[in-house]
Amino acid sequence: MAFAALGQALVGALHLPLPGSVVGMALLWAALGAGVVRLHWIADAADGLLGILGLLFVPATVGFLQFLSAGAAWGLWLLVMTAALLLGAGAAGLLASRLLRPEGTPERP
Repeated sequence: MAFAALGQALVGALHLPLPGSVVGMALLWAALGAGVVRLHWIADAADGLLGILGLLFVPATVGFLQFLSAGAAWGLWLLVMTAALLLGAGAAGLLASRLLRPEGTPERP
């Protein structure tokens, strides 16, 4: 929640054309990569959110449409959002399959 609030504050202060939650998620990703936040600190909450992942795309889609003023180009944005959804779901599936592989199982090419 702190990263979401920080992202919202940065968007407001810097007048960025992005949703604050997206900026907050990028900040969380950077903090995880830098080791400032440990993965086990947020693992339980992340697992719970993964259970309802499909529902979380709805506000993100609405936020992007609001910030990008896509009123006249619904068809194009629907195509873009569908492609992003499929790409994100595919990447999440690949990542999950690699993370959940039993130890000692050789990696497939």
